[in-house]
Amino acid sequence: MGFFDSEIVQQEAKQLFEDYQSLIELGSRYGKFDRDGKKLYIEQMEAMMERYRIFMKRFELSDDFMAQMTMQQLHTQLNQFGITPQQMFDQMNLTLERMKSELEKQT
Repeated sequence: MGFFDSEIVQQEAKQLFEDYQSLIELGSRYGKFDRDGKKLYIEQMEAMMERYRIFMKRFELSDDFMAQMTMQQLHTQLNQFGITPQQMFDQMNLTLERMKSELEKQT
């Protein structure tokens, strides 16, 4: 069975995408959140990034041709911006750390 033939993989990918889209939409109102709302949003984004990192690691470790092609496409797309997948995750984590730092200054 191929990587993408797995119902578990398909469901996880679908859920990850839907959750990410919801958080991005919610994030457009981040500036209107109270302190607790901002804290909760940051925590949810951190959890999302960890889920995404694990999901991508599964692609990376898979012997499946389509999984390897997906990783190659990701590398190619990110390379157009001059970054690697690791740099993408590092940048996202740095952004979340900055958001937490700003939140701590507001107390």
